[in-house]
Amino acid sequence: MSSVLLDAAGRRRAPATLPGHHCGRPPHNKGLHYPADPPTVEEIITVMRHAGDRIDGDRLRALIVILWRSGLRISEALALLESDLDPGRGAILVRCGKGGKRREVGMDHWGWEQLQPWLTRRTDLPVGSLFCVIHGQSRGRPWSASAVRTQLRHLAANAGVRRRFAPHQLRHAHAVEMAREGVPLMIIQRQLGHANLGVTSIYLQGIDNAEIIGTVHARPAPMIPATAGLRNRR
Repeated sequence: MSSVLLDAAGRRRAPATLPGHHCGRPPHNKGLHYPADPPTVEEIITVMRHAGDRIDGDRLRALIVILWRSGLRISEALALLESDLDPGRGAILVRCGKGGKRREVGMDHWGWEQLQPWLTRRTDLPVGSLFCVIHGQSRGRPWSASAVRTQLRHLAANAGVRRRFAPHQLRHAHAVEMAREGVPLMIIQRQLGHANLGVTSIYLQGIDNAEIIGTVHARPAPMIPATAGLRNRR
């Protein structure tokens, strides 16, 4: 009879916690493609307000700002160091983007203002990653992407946002808003760190349909009433 493994409290361990249990098993979301559905400005601000005024809220709000107002990937944002920020120039240094590429991105004045409360609190923590663990023995170490996604999902649900609210959705929102503001596609490409312009075009394709919808919605009505010639039925 095989021995039963117990945890520190003497309880039987679940099979899923045993080493190698998931080996060879595909992730539950493998093959799924989530459509580009960026949150609106109102929804993002609502989530930011629900983060609260404690240190945890300042950290989460600052991360939302970085993802939304500079368009960084979650891996790029969590890899930032305190020294990678240059508020004077409005620049953020991405040391190792996708494919190991180094680049600088910009962020607007409003974004820097929203980031300041967390930067002030960050000085009381050990030097290192910009977004770090706040409590416990791992205090000061890099924050994990899984923890970020969980917190964003729960916070958005509590704020009443009824759509998927994930780090990459904020990156999509950044790209769409710049496109609507008339920012050249080449600048959007370099800001997002895409390898070529075609990737950026595909990235935005199908997201911003405002021009199509506005044009069709403004079409004139038919000149002939739809009810003309119909007899009243009794």
